[in-house]
Amino acid sequence: MKKQKRDVSVRSFNRGYRAGITGKSKTICPHSAGESRNQWISGWREGRNDHWDGVGVSGLINH
Repeated sequence: MKKQKRDVSVRSFNRGYRAGITGKSKTICPHSAGESRNQWISGWREGRNDHWDGVGVSGLINH
């Protein structure tokens, strides 16, 4: 059975979150414009907030 692809915006958010939680800069965003960039940046911001709040790697399981 084939595995369905996740929604692109969800995938962008999750990748941005992972970058943020690990302390990476938002300048590494792979998207130049559009909804994917917005989702990536939103995920990055949430990841950075969790990083600063001390959530750590356990936050990756929930996102």
